[in-house]
Amino acid sequence: MESLYLLIPVSVILVFIIGGLFWWSLRNGQYDDLEGPAYRLLLDDRDEPNVREIDSKAKNSAEKAP
Repeated sequence: MESLYLLIPVSVILVFIIGGLFWWSLRNGQYDDLEGPAYRLLLDDRDEPNVREIDSKAKNSAEKAP
């Protein structure tokens, strides 16, 4: 019975701490985009064009132009 005098206040404090952390995460946008990271995992790096290749092709075509 004496342990309840310690456990009840500790549990109430933990509830407030966890509630505060959850509120903070909601306010900072932690749950805004739930699907974006999953789609980014599936994207392949080869799908994005290489900037160096585009620049070199543009320079080569500019050199060939009269």
